[in-house]
Formats: sequence, structure tokens, C-alpha cells
Amino acid sequence: MNNSDLSALLKEVRKSAAKAAAFQLNELNRFNTSDIVYKGKNDLVSYVDKQTEEMLITDLSKLLPEASIMAEEGGIKDNNTLQWVIDPLDGTTNYLHRLPVFSISIALRENGKEIAGLVHEANKNECFYAWENGGAYCNDEKIEVSKADTLDRSLIATGFPYSLLDKTDPYFEIMKELLLKSHGLRRFGSAAVDLCYTACGRFEGYFEFNLKDWDVAAGTLIVKEAGGQVTDFTGGDNFRSGHEVLATGHIHDELLKVIQKHW
Repeated sequence: MNNSDLSALLKEVRKSAAKAAAFQLNELNRFNTSDIVYKGKNDLVSYVDKQTEEMLITDLSKLLPEASIMAEEGGIKDNNTLQWVIDPLDGTTNYLHRLPVFSISIALRENGKEIAGLVHEANKNECFYAWENGGAYCNDEKIEVSKADTLDRSLIATGFPYSLLDKTDPYFEIMKELLLKSHGLRRFGSAAVDLCYTACGRFEGYFEFNLKDWDVAAGTLIVKEAGGQVTDFTGGDNFRSGHEVLATGHIHDELLKVIQKHW
């Protein structure tokens, strides 16, 4: 697909994401704890996730009938040349506790490579999006990563290792060193939001591990199109698996050095 096709396609995807976000906000104060399903102690899902996913799959399938779909709550997983990658509610635990940081994440892949991505954060009514070689945007305004080029001028985002407990100690050592060397750490609870905040310069860097494909597919493209760098914890490009993601503006080498020291 060429740039004009992707730009036009994203306009329609934005409409679908906005509609789904409106549904989420409408349901925010209506669900109760009996609507929550525990996939694991820290892995929650509700009818809001599932209905949002169904809405998005319906709309996206109309836009590109030939594309397959990978979605968090069990959508179609055929592997065609074109593939949508959907997280209908990134930050489900925040949502279920009525914390205002959650998002919808949608990426389009061609032959396994992200060519378009969108993250819609409902509570701030901010829609971040990008397409390959087309730049990155938030609500029609072009965005770019922070110009800060040293760790001591940086605010860093991360997530907590709640399932792979053998990684807890080295992870906390990374955070301890970063607390001493940076402006501080933030943990918002939505990987897609953290990536977009890195893309627009609110954070200088973001790192996390044990993520899923749908958590990072859209956000990593947005960071790269905003002028940032995305790698795994070795400095390589195996971040698409979602297991290790390091996204930065201009502090990549310095932040990577801290991570590798303890990891």
C-alpha cells in the first residue's frame, strides 16, 4: 500500500476507534465487578473488552476484507499478507478500577511489518497515529520525540513485572539506578499510551518486558515515525515479539547501557 492509501485508510480507522472509545466511556460507570473475568490474578477482562473488539473487527473487516486479524480477546488469527493487530482495551485493569489511563491500539501489518498504527486514548480524546514514511501525529498535529539527549534530563516510563517473578530483582535494580540518574520513573499501566507519550516527547524513554504483540504493534511504529528508536534489550530488532521493548528519543544508548548492566 502506498502513502496516500495509508493516509486515507487511517482517516477511516480513526472514526472506528473514536466510536469504540465513546462506547468504552459510556460503559465506564455502568459495569460492576460481576462483569469481570479473571484470566489470571493480574490479567482481567470484561464485556467491554470483548464488545469493543467485536466493533473494531466488524469495521476493519469492511475497510480491508482481504486482511486477517490478530486480536487480544480471541479474534481471527489467519496470517494473510495484510493483517490487523488489535488491542481493544490496553489498560484493562486501569479501566476496571476507573483509572483514566487506557487506550485502543490498532496496527496494520504487511508481510509481517507494521505499515500503519493508531492509538486512541479516550479520556484525553487524543488519537496518535502514523504510517510508514509518513510521520507521526496526534489529533492532526505532527509530533516528534523529545530533544533531551542525556538521562539526567529525562523522564522514563515502565511497567512492573507481575508474572515472571524471577525477573523482579534485576528489574528493580534497573529502576533503582534510573531513579538516581533521571528525572524519575512513571508507571501508567498502558504500554500503548507509554509508547505514544514517548513519541510526542512527554517521556524520553520507555522500557518493559513480557508484553504481547498487540500491546506494542501500533505504538512502536508511532515512536519510529516520530524520530525515535525501538529495540529489544539487546539492542536488536526482536521487539515485535513484545517480550522486550525499549523505545527512546535521543537517550537510547545511555538507557540501554543501564538495562544491560542488570538484565
